Amino acid sequence: MASQPPVQLPLFYQNLIPLTSDLHASDGLVERQNVEFARATHAIPITVDEFVMAQRHYPIVFSDGAEGVPLALVGLKEGENLFMDANGNWVGDAYVPAYVRRYPFMLARLTPDAQVLSLVFDDKSGILSADSDNKMFDAEKQPTETTRNILAFCEQFEQAVARTKSFMEELTKLNLLMDGQAQIQNPGMEQPATFAGFKMIDEQKLQNLRGDQARKMVQNGMLGLVYAHLFSLSQMRVLYGMMVPEQKAA
Repeated sequence: MASQPPVQLPLFYQNLIPLTSDLHASDGLVERQNVEFARATHAIPITVDEFVMAQRHYPIVFSDGAEGVPLALVGLKEGENLFMDANGNWVGDAYVPAYVRRYPFMLARLTPDAQVLSLVFDDKSGILSADSDNKMFDAEKQPTETTRNILAFCEQFEQAVARTKSFMEELTKLNLLMDGQAQIQNPGMEQPATFAGFKMIDEQKLQNLRGDQARKMVQNGMLGLVYAHLFSLSQMRVLYGMMVPEQKAA
């Protein structure tokens, strides 16, 4: 008999379990010291709510596949995050994506037919400890303010994910996505450095939209998001300069 395939967990998460007053009545939240867990990734999912903030620091691209998602590129090489320092901290004042700030918590269905999402967390993260005074539940086993704040943040994130899914569906419907490629020419190099493997907005198709389609994009806010994505692509040169500091992109 064939075994069931392993469950594919989201980026960063290793083992998800529900947060419950029965199992975690005496546990408290441990203050996070760093975001070392994000070191080995070069692309982090973001929502449309973050485009304006993220475009100042990262190229925003779209993943390939039937259900593409927006990604903030934090590196140009697989498994390399250029925004991490030696101590596992996010560098400077660069915007930290909500996906990173949400970890190790998230909302999930405990069973395929569950009607509501439950708060779960990665128990490999070490985020909970009986020694912490910042308890998750009070003496009556009710969620504390700490837990309620975490739940509220995760709920807001899920709402933003829903808006992002609608945005991606509209881009697909309008056939505005194309295979992306970035070329960066540097002094002293005969051939430009080329980066691919992502989707981006086809500006030619954007310019050729019908008037009613363009008007709808203006009215629902999509056009602003599209241009935030297009403007952000200039950050490719910045990332390349961080990756190869001895060379300056032309």
